[in-house]
Amino acid sequence: MAQRPSVRGVGDVVALIDGLGKITGRAQVIWFLVFGGLFLDAYSNAALSAGLGPMTSQMELSSTQVSILTATAPALAIIFNPFGGWLATRIGRVPPLLLAKVFAIAGALLAAFAGDFTVVWLGRVLVGVAYGIDFAVAMALLAEYTPAKLGGRLNLWQAVWYVATTSNLALALLFFNLDVGADIWRWSVGSAAVVAVALLLGQWLMLKESPTWLASKGRLAESVANLDRIYGIKAVAGEPDGAARAATEAPAIGFRQAGVLFRGDYLPRTILSSVISLGQSMQYFAVGWYLPLISLTIFGESFEKATIGSMVFNAFGIAGGLLSAYFGRRLGLRLSSAAGFAGVFVALLAMGLTFEKVPTAVAFLLPVLFILCHSSGPGANGKSIAALSYSSDVRALGTGVTGMVGSFGSVVGLYVFPQIKDSLGLADTFLVLSVVPLLGLITCLAIKWDPTKAASPDETAARAGSPESAAPAAAR
Repeated sequence: MAQRPSVRGVGDVVALIDGLGKITGRAQVIWFLVFGGLFLDAYSNAALSAGLGPMTSQMELSSTQVSILTATAPALAIIFNPFGGWLATRIGRVPPLLLAKVFAIAGALLAAFAGDFTVVWLGRVLVGVAYGIDFAVAMALLAEYTPAKLGGRLNLWQAVWYVATTSNLALALLFFNLDVGADIWRWSVGSAAVVAVALLLGQWLMLKESPTWLASKGRLAESVANLDRIYGIKAVAGEPDGAARAATEAPAIGFRQAGVLFRGDYLPRTILSSVISLGQSMQYFAVGWYLPLISLTIFGESFEKATIGSMVFNAFGIAGGLLSAYFGRRLGLRLSSAAGFAGVFVALLAMGLTFEKVPTAVAFLLPVLFILCHSSGPGANGKSIAALSYSSDVRALGTGVTGMVGSFGSVVGLYVFPQIKDSLGLADTFLVLSVVPLLGLITCLAIKWDPTKAASPDETAARAGSPESAAPAAAR
């Protein structure tokens, strides 16, 4: 019988996972269950977007109240992205994911049965907590579950986002045709609770703690056991190497240690991933989230037409999200982000210069170009590049900090877009927003780091001998 490989630390775990040619069986199910959380995050956002008009009418909401509702979830994510990363660093990846589903269920039900603005807002607060925790942790866990050669699969989260958005829009259309009246928004928002319950049960039954995280904490026996449970990899726990011993003896990584993300070779990675995340979220939530409004302008004042138009736009988002994995593999995450930002810049300029001055077909194609370029480049890479740029001891914290920066962009996009639109009109607003992808493009060209073109940060850290040396030693 062949001798089982010995696991002495994180580097050995990463090497065993990277040696897999594909993800199959239980590992495949687990992988998609983690992705399911990202589906829920997008679904919950789309639920409010699709029903915002009927909710506004039924509750007689002011424009300020509407802005507060739309900005609440991403605003809470500013706090709970890094909190989720901190929690995942301390207690593991799986418990925060399950906790996020509990918050999501409570938030969806609270909003669906709300009788006034305050209760709806409290529901959105809980959804924001869930969104913040889940996104930071899920991307870190996916990065640790995925072999390096399949790292481009992380970009599929963007396709999942648009599938979730389209699903909720289709459901809203169904509710509309069932003639539920002004309560359509309650059905739309409440349906997110059903998705969250299904995911909570599935994740609770199937998810196993990341073997990489366990090894980073010196828990080698548990790490080896989970390698077998998830992948069927038969290994044995060996004598801990220097990095594993150091991890066992070192104090737990927390917010006070977050400064490592801004030192040495981690600094340009943090800047790059943060700018991509900030730019993509600002441009999406300023334009993509308001596709129903843009659809109304293009296709006419009808709920059905606006919803179908939004679904068509999102179908191109699904296509772009699927293409992002290909472009990420061929060009790398940095250059594919740069190309995407360039396309979005051109689309916004054209939309601003030609809005309501061109035939409907052209007016339709420009948002399509925006969505395709966004979803196939920076939209997907903003999360993926952070998840792949840090070693396991700080990965969740790094994705949390990057997610926090991205949430700033979401809040700015959601809150500022209506204000600029009211002051300047839709056409000039597009011109103003074109500055965002331009700055993203410049940053991508200036900073050369790309995790798909460099050695794994965990392997670099293992060679260096301790987690603390990862930042200055990585990716020379």
